[in-house]
Amino acid sequence: MIYVTGDTHGDLSRFKDSALKKLKKGDILIICGDFGFIWDGSKREKSVLKKLEEKDYTIAFIDGCHENFDILESYPVTEWNGGSVHMVGRNIIHLMRGQVYDIEGKRIFTFGGGHSQDYDFRRDSDNWWEREQPTHAEIIDAISNLNEVSNEVDYIITHEPPASLKDCLGVDVFQRLEVHAFFEDIIKMCSYKKWFFGKCHIDKHIPLKFYAVFNSLMTLN
Repeated sequence: MIYVTGDTHGDLSRFKDSALKKLKKGDILIICGDFGFIWDGSKREKSVLKKLEEKDYTIAFIDGCHENFDILESYPVTEWNGGSVHMVGRNIIHLMRGQVYDIEGKRIFTFGGGHSQDYDFRRDSDNWWEREQPTHAEIIDAISNLNEVSNEVDYIITHEPPASLKDCLGVDVFQRLEVHAFFEDIIKMCSYKKWFFGKCHIDKHIPLKFYAVFNSLMTLN
């Protein structure tokens, strides 16, 4: 079974939640960005990652706006279910931007990254990475990967929401990025069942196909 949840922000207690205790060997948990357990490379952080490696299920996350991209990109790149990933641990996988994965017979498109809401405070510090913001090259690669599957997927998982949803969500899009325009194009050109995103830190269904996820645990079925 494939499950989807929102940002975990390095909070280990999220994995002690009763809903997650039902996950079993062979299950896959997809996190919609801001995994947060790859931040400072400290002994404590490495110890926490070891604890997550003890889980029977697979933890697969897209990157958000609060990851250490220097550390994240140091992990080896390999292929997993038809797409490129960073292998963080035995069962911990970073789903890279613009990839299409075939998981349990379901075609899933992923695209992480975005714009930090605390950008003005972090941009001149050593804990902000320009690479949190998707590049033109990544968007072009994503378009190519979608074209290879005739723009037909079952699920879309991103960190940022499409900008056109901001009024429904009651939040502001602080900076217009190229990826926002790209997501609007995806809405028009792609066939998909549901679109999940984690940026807004709320649990809300926006009819017909959009799902903001944070604490909720949803199944892909």
